[in-house]
Amino acid sequence: MSATILAAGVTGSLAVVGYGLAAIGPGVGIGLVVSKTIESIARQPELRSTLQSTMWLGIAFTEALALIAIATPFFLK
Repeated sequence: MSATILAAGVTGSLAVVGYGLAAIGPGVGIGLVVSKTIESIARQPELRSTLQSTMWLGIAFTEALALIAIATPFFLK
């Protein structure tokens, strides 16, 4: 009986949950890209400019995946 009461109180769309899950992956990915870049710069400071440009490229690709994941449900509707 309590499960019925709980289910009756839930309203909205599962798309909201999907948007939240779509944001978790890129957040973790960007954190990993930046942390590994900082580690690499600490180990070899002379490669800083090369590593930073590669980092920005990695962040851009990761964000593109996030935007695709969020926009896909709108196109499939």
